[in-house]
Amino acid sequence: MKKVLFAALLAGTAFATPALTADLPRKAPAFVPPPVFSWTGFYVGVNAGYGFGNDSDVRTTGIGVANVNAVADLARPPRVRLDRDGFVGGGQIGYNWQLAPSWVLGIEADIQYSDIRDTVNAQTTLAVAGPNGTAAGTRNNLFTTQMEYFGTVRGRLGYSFDRSLIYATGGLAYGDVTNAATFTGVAPGFATQFVGRRNRTDTGYTVGGGIEHAFAPGWSLKAEYLYYDLGDNTVPVLNIAGPAAAGGPGYNSRFQNDGHIVRMGLNYKLGGLF
Repeated sequence: MKKVLFAALLAGTAFATPALTADLPRKAPAFVPPPVFSWTGFYVGVNAGYGFGNDSDVRTTGIGVANVNAVADLARPPRVRLDRDGFVGGGQIGYNWQLAPSWVLGIEADIQYSDIRDTVNAQTTLAVAGPNGTAAGTRNNLFTTQMEYFGTVRGRLGYSFDRSLIYATGGLAYGDVTNAATFTGVAPGFATQFVGRRNRTDTGYTVGGGIEHAFAPGWSLKAEYLYYDLGDNTVPVLNIAGPAAAGGPGYNSRFQNDGHIVRMGLNYKLGGLF
């Protein structure tokens, strides 16, 4: 009888154990805090956009008496407006420091190909000789400006809203700038009479601002505006037959090299953005 009771007790304990175990509290999994977002670190990226001029003027003055008179008689235009524009695209590299709690300080360098250019033929016509003695006739006065590449080295100061950053930027700007002018004689031949061209890397400054958003680990997208000013270039437009030839020694045409750039950029932070 004892053996039967002992066997029944063991069987009851076996069936009751799972139920009792199910009622016991289970240990919660360890809490893992989410990673802290930070803008700090190196990044590289690409950009593309559109550049347009500041409706810059080209101002022309005569060198000799005959040329001074030609400008005064409007046979050569004293002022021409250039409206240059074109594509820009290239790459950038930079570093950000996340300052507590939300300020971001950075430095960025970029360089890009530029197709910003414009050509204007300011044709002039004197129906009769000018009051200063310039001969009557129609003349072509061709002005060309273009920028082959453009780059900056800038500081950035921004305020972050977690993964979004609004910033101001400014610093050094440089670009390969070509300014040229060609003036012809009167119609119908329009023979080239005066030519001038200057190509060099000009430096100046740039200021602007933008907004950047980190949309995935390591990746951020930005929209940016820059105003740049690379200074003025004075191009001597000289008589191709020599300074003593008929028509006078030539002219000076002063070009302004400033404008605006709007662009989009894609950055990748080395090591990720988290």
